[in-house]
Amino acid sequence: MRPLSFLFLIVLLSCQPAEKNRPLLAATKAAPQAADSLAPYQPQPETAVVHPEWLKNATIYEVNLRQYTPEGTFRAFTEHLPRLKAMGVDVIWLMPVQPIGQQNRKGSLGSYYAVADYYGVNPEFGDLEDFRALVTQIHDHGMHVIIDWVANHTARDNVLVQQHPEWFVKTADGRFATTPWRDYEDIIELDYAQAGLRRFMTEAMKWWVRETGIDGFRCDMASFVPTDFWENLRRELDALRPVFLLAESESADLHRRAFDATYTWKLWDHLHAFAQGKENLERLTGLYFAEHVSAFPRDGLRMTFIDNHDKNSWEGTMFSNFGAALPAMITLCATMDGIPLVYSGQEAGLDRSLRFFDKDTIVWKPHPFERLYTALFDLKHRNPALWNGARGGPMIRVPHDQPRQVLAFSREAEGQKVVSVFNLSPAPVNVRFSAPAETGNYRELFSGNLVTWVGQDTLQLGAWDYRILVRQ
Repeated sequence: MRPLSFLFLIVLLSCQPAEKNRPLLAATKAAPQAADSLAPYQPQPETAVVHPEWLKNATIYEVNLRQYTPEGTFRAFTEHLPRLKAMGVDVIWLMPVQPIGQQNRKGSLGSYYAVADYYGVNPEFGDLEDFRALVTQIHDHGMHVIIDWVANHTARDNVLVQQHPEWFVKTADGRFATTPWRDYEDIIELDYAQAGLRRFMTEAMKWWVRETGIDGFRCDMASFVPTDFWENLRRELDALRPVFLLAESESADLHRRAFDATYTWKLWDHLHAFAQGKENLERLTGLYFAEHVSAFPRDGLRMTFIDNHDKNSWEGTMFSNFGAALPAMITLCATMDGIPLVYSGQEAGLDRSLRFFDKDTIVWKPHPFERLYTALFDLKHRNPALWNGARGGPMIRVPHDQPRQVLAFSREAEGQKVVSVFNLSPAPVNVRFSAPAETGNYRELFSGNLVTWVGQDTLQLGAWDYRILVRQ
């Protein structure tokens, strides 16, 4: 029997945890780790960008200067500043103000984004002194101004083509290269492997901040330019004064050391598909909202929008894209976590796609959307729950029994709370909430009605209907 017992003992010992795997566990139980040994594992800030203080509850307005007035000039646009201030606009974003190239020009006036001289001003809009006067008047109205900056390509006849041809990407046969896979024959690509180009572009942007008084930039196709360029640019601009940088990109990495805000292209796609009946609400919440919360830093601002110059000119109007859902979508974009954008003419009910390369003046007329934006922006300014980034409240889902039709969330900050409820469907719905965390007295934003929530509450909502409840 002894040989069998010996074999059993060997098997038994082989099943025991190896001592070599146990020292760390034993040490952990014996005594806490020294603070210095945990230093590499301490959480670090998700973003090193310090937002300007005035961005905390800001809204953005994109100006298509060419189409804004019959004159299409800086001076003519100034007449609209009091109206925009009254609507609640904080940041005026001007599409590119530099001269437009002539070679391979598209249409009669060309693309704003085919820049011929980074230090120049488009003579169709006025001169440099006119621009400086506009910046001053925007500031006098208590607003800020950013300009569009096209860093990744230039017009084919940009002044740099003759001065520094080595700063441009070349094809295999030595020609200047356009943006790959796109119909952009009026522009050519810059090569950011060139240190001289990086210095030039940085100095040009610093010049506009220093010499004209602008407050920052919206950076076109920002992901087409190396991130380390933007990070160094931010350091050099911040050394001048606080600026606002908006990236046309959805890269979370750009928030870390470069940009205050990025685009929400995917949100627009989801909302558009939803309004067209091509997607259900669970995809919107499960895909976009989950990614927004999990993949982006808490203090990384996301610009929300229903329209902009790209969508309007190339993908239809806000009415054709969103139909009966449009007021609800505007309200959602203004109350969710994000910095909301209005495009030129939205507040006047712009119902056509503006021509991009030719004159096509906006028709200004009274429209209910101006009152809608005014009410939403007023609430955003005075209620910290709706402020931007980490200054505002995170979106918290409010539980209810209609998850395929109704989107409901609360936001709370500094003792203030706003509950937003949307019937994102073309059918009426009765929704019952199970939300003890939201109990209290509220005033509905648009009707002024007082509402008391007790935790088990029911709302009747019409097709594409919504309620914005502000806790009293």
